[in-house]
Amino acid sequence: MCLYCVFLRRRRKRLEKRRLWVHPILRTRNERGEFHSLIQELRLDEDRHKEYFRLCPADFDRLLRMIAPLIERQDTTLRQAIGPAERLAICLRFLATGDSYHTISKSFRVGKSTVVGIVPSVATAIWESLAGEYMPVPQESDWRAIAEGFSSKWAFPHCLGDIDGKHITIKAPADSGSLYYNYKGQFSIVLLAVVDGNYLFRVVDIGAFGKSSDGGTLSASALGRALRQKTQSPR
Repeated sequence: MCLYCVFLRRRRKRLEKRRLWVHPILRTRNERGEFHSLIQELRLDEDRHKEYFRLCPADFDRLLRMIAPLIERQDTTLRQAIGPAERLAICLRFLATGDSYHTISKSFRVGKSTVVGIVPSVATAIWESLAGEYMPVPQESDWRAIAEGFSSKWAFPHCLGDIDGKHITIKAPADSGSLYYNYKGQFSIVLLAVVDGNYLFRVVDIGAFGKSSDGGTLSASALGRALRQKTQSPR
């Protein structure tokens, strides 16, 4: 059999497997998907809604108003776009539970690839919208207030924050070698954080290679660069 015939046969098989543009289960999203059924009921019970999303309905709506313009998508001639509220619900459910993309896609009756696209894009929009309000770049007055808090509350003078790193396990990116391989024998990125005397996060740096030591992670971070340059705050 010639190579061209083999190619045609394989192509025909792939087309047969993809004869459905939208799976019948996904077509019932607007009637049976979690957002259109269970979540609408949860909105009537604040405690259960908070258990589900770790946000009460009012906070969900406030967050939605802030990020809706950033995550809204346009309808096409082929299909109707998933609305901002449903996109936010998918992302928050993933963040609240740590469930797999596969599980989230089945619950909300959307494609797995759709969830893969929604979660990082919505998470980025949340960060961009809230970072300036809830985690502003500390200024000199902020550092002085932090030091005063440690001194008065914990009898620990001249302290500008408690700093530590946390390894976040990941699947090693392709062709990354040992960059993300940490001392625990896992692949990870590092979350570096500084908290004040009230346990509030004041500075975070996310994404350092897992192989880096604590000192190396700090040195490569925005905070480390600010300390070396003797500027007031990390940029």
